[in-house]
Amino acid sequence: MSRTVQCIKLGKESEGLDKPPFKGELGQKVFDTVSKTAWRQWLEHSKMLINEYRLDVTSEQGQRIWMTELEKYFWGDGGSKPAEYVAPKDEHGGHGHGHGGHGH
Repeated sequence: MSRTVQCIKLGKESEGLDKPPFKGELGQKVFDTVSKTAWRQWLEHSKMLINEYRLDVTSEQGQRIWMTELEKYFWGDGGSKPAEYVAPKDEHGGHGHGHGGHGH
């Protein structure tokens, strides 16, 4: 039987992580209050942060920034995308290719 947590991010009871994702108080806090689903969402979000800020998560400074963003993501203002971040544009230009509006 998998354990469930009251997920801080999803706002509902959901499947919890199997073990704390890293050592220390913050790792335990994540284990106690973050679901597997929300953790996966964070990992996706953090990949963008790592790429955008070119974080070296093997360095102490990189880890500090990563942890700070993690705390903001779950317990702060939701964690913002980097100011310079621009979502990748849809290569096909999205709308306006011959659907409807021809007034037959």
